[in-house]
Amino acid sequence: MLTAIITIVVIVILIGLWWITTMNGLRRLQVKIQEAISGIDVALTKRYDTLTKMVEVAKSYAKFEKETILETVKLRQGMSMSERNNAMATMDEARQGLNILAENYPQLHANENFKSLQLSIMDVEEHLAAARRAYNANVSQLNQRIIMFPTSLVANGCGIMAEPFFEAESTKREDVKMDLNI
Repeated sequence: MLTAIITIVVIVILIGLWWITTMNGLRRLQVKIQEAISGIDVALTKRYDTLTKMVEVAKSYAKFEKETILETVKLRQGMSMSERNNAMATMDEARQGLNILAENYPQLHANENFKSLQLSIMDVEEHLAAARRAYNANVSQLNQRIIMFPTSLVANGCGIMAEPFFEAESTKREDVKMDLNI
């Protein structure tokens, strides 16, 4: 009789330990999912901050270069050869001070800003995709565990429900619109 009681107590303790361990594992997965949601928010914020700033920098620099070229062309129109030579001498001095190399026109650098913008776009999009994959991986792990018996008993007993996979809103499925008009 004592052996039966001890066996029952041991079984109850083992089931209790299993229940607690399983519940803690499911709760840990829920925390990982919340962390992954935060990671998506961080990536979206980084995307917005980086891209809006990079677009403005690229637009500003392109506008500066456009104005510089137009001003240079405008200055050269209607100049005599003597005036052009004087203007070139003045421009040569200014170029040396600004560290701009040119033969007849200043060297354009806006393309470097646009290249940097393209690299930033790729970086933030990769970061965002990684955050979404991390979220979905954690959701998948939790959802798989809570549907499997006997873990489903613990999940149902603790009110742990399946989490939805990441699905972007229809407006967020669209690419970021970048107006690079100057």
